Amino acid sequence: MKKTMIILAAGTFLLAGCRKDLCYNHDEHGFGVRVNVAASWEQEWERYSGGTDWETEWPGLFGLEYRDLIPQIPEGIRANVYTEEQREVEANLQPEGGRLGMTAGKHSILFYNNDTEYITFQGTDSWATAAASTRTRTRTRSGGDMLEGKTPPDQLYAAYIDNYEATATDSASTLPVVMQPMVYTYLICFEFEHGANYVALARGALTGMASGVYLIDGRTSDEGETLLFEEECHIDKDFGVWAVVKSFGVPGLSGKSETPLTAGQHTLELEVRLGNGTMKVYEFDVSGQLALQPRGGILYVQGIAISDEEGMQGSGAFDVTVKDWGEYVDIVLPLD
Repeated sequence: MKKTMIILAAGTFLLAGCRKDLCYNHDEHGFGVRVNVAASWEQEWERYSGGTDWETEWPGLFGLEYRDLIPQIPEGIRANVYTEEQREVEANLQPEGGRLGMTAGKHSILFYNNDTEYITFQGTDSWATAAASTRTRTRTRSGGDMLEGKTPPDQLYAAYIDNYEATATDSASTLPVVMQPMVYTYLICFEFEHGANYVALARGALTGMASGVYLIDGRTSDEGETLLFEEECHIDKDFGVWAVVKSFGVPGLSGKSETPLTAGQHTLELEVRLGNGTMKVYEFDVSGQLALQPRGGILYVQGIAISDEEGMQGSGAFDVTVKDWGEYVDIVLPLD
């Protein structure tokens, strides 16, 4: 009798152990839909479009190398799973990917990084309308009038899978995803012939840039906006002013095409305040440069001069340590 009880107890213990093991590993070994996303990142800051091949002909300005402008891999991924254009699942993944839950059947899946600061998203309930833009902002110009424009975006990547059929199996499926840039970078250079040493503050504006981008294919909006930049500006007393400004590119770019559908007009404006408080504004037509660089590159203008008389006149009482341009006013407007 004692032996029988011992055997029964041992059998009960083993059975309990099996049940516990099956419970813990049911997701891995059971029959169901398991999709593991494997993400890779296309870290490009500009697209060659027939102008200068900056990767091979880099001018070496301001101590920067071509690779210094390459965007970093973001901190995470937002995944939207759609069934018949309606969002079914919204999930956050690690930069390398991870398990993405969904039901069996055909789906469309949209991915984009979820760590942006300045970008606003619209229409993500459907993959067909999902788009990104930035906040509208205004600032007071030196003449007293208001200038309305957009905040430059921070780095954005996206990927879209049009037709993915998830099936229930006894093992996980791997889904490779290549995250491609939706935002590109312009190195903007204002070269001074004379008087750069008198500049205390600088800010700029670039007109005619795309107001947003559609996430499924990188198509830029047809509407042009003015990018307002200030924090991006650096003053080099031997050269002038330079800035690293991100953008969706020019309007009318169709998907991955490198050529805009129509030629646009683009003006680059530089507004500087000298150490004596004097304000100066310069404007340049950069339409030709942007026609060859619709998605990132170098914008270079020359011929700016501040005479010694202009730079040294007055009391010189302006406090160059205080940025008193006035505060920006940010306004959120939807992308059409």
